[in-house]
Amino acid sequence: MRFGIDLGGTKTELLALGPGGVERWRKRVATVKDYDGTVRALAELVREAESQTGGQGSIGLAIPGCETASGIIKNANSTWLIGHPFRKDLQDALGRELRLANDANCFALSEASDGAGAGEAVVFGVIAGTGVGGGVVVNGQVLGGAHGIAGEWGHMPLPAPSVEEVTSAPLCYCGKRGCLESWCSGPALSADFKRATGRDATAEEIAASGGAQERAAMDRLVDRLARSLATVVNILDPDVIVMGGGLSNIARLYSDLPPLVEEYAFTLGAQPKIVKNMHGDSSGVRGAAWLWPE
Repeated sequence: MRFGIDLGGTKTELLALGPGGVERWRKRVATVKDYDGTVRALAELVREAESQTGGQGSIGLAIPGCETASGIIKNANSTWLIGHPFRKDLQDALGRELRLANDANCFALSEASDGAGAGEAVVFGVIAGTGVGGGVVVNGQVLGGAHGIAGEWGHMPLPAPSVEEVTSAPLCYCGKRGCLESWCSGPALSADFKRATGRDATAEEIAASGGAQERAAMDRLVDRLARSLATVVNILDPDVIVMGGGLSNIARLYSDLPPLVEEYAFTLGAQPKIVKNMHGDSSGVRGAAWLWPE
């Protein structure tokens, strides 16, 4: 049996998978927002899962950040984890080894294992929602990278920016300007729409509207995503790109992105395969479980 844990900013979920990826038990609780409390809460959650399922299992953990070579957490949206040896401390609390990965990597692994990218050799998983992130899976293995940031395409500059995009590049939370996350996330779409129209609207409202200004904002989003994905395709040439996050529910992405990505990329000769995720919000916790082979 394998336990997957998805530690989010507001909720924490544990999923127990039996043979063949069959769900055995699941529980979601509010995230404890201090370091020592998080370690204790996760240890208690694992013990409860073992009691409910009748046995121990391997443990995989998805977090909104990454681990340095020395085992210290960095780049975590759950800022109370930063600077701590989180995996070691939780291992000590549980008395056994566990595996840890970025939540976007876990999303990609889940979809590559038994989701929309199953059976494909190279899968690029895209998170496009409140933020923008990504993960790379090759032959069933997550690529973490030498510094733990492989797949973090949300913090590369927007490719081939126009003069207007250069001069109006938004400030990203990371401290740089013009990161893809500041152009192509849900909040970025809302901000772009307000800059153009002076009106407030959510990403969902913009995508669902048939108004001319809303369509123009969506055209800009699709074009920016296409330029950015073309850069990824030029480097990885993935067999499939799996879209996740709130923006993955926008149907026109799957008709409009492939031809545009082909146009911007380097002589593909065919449109890339871009598909919606299969497991939705469960991909992170399922991917955490899949950090251990069956």
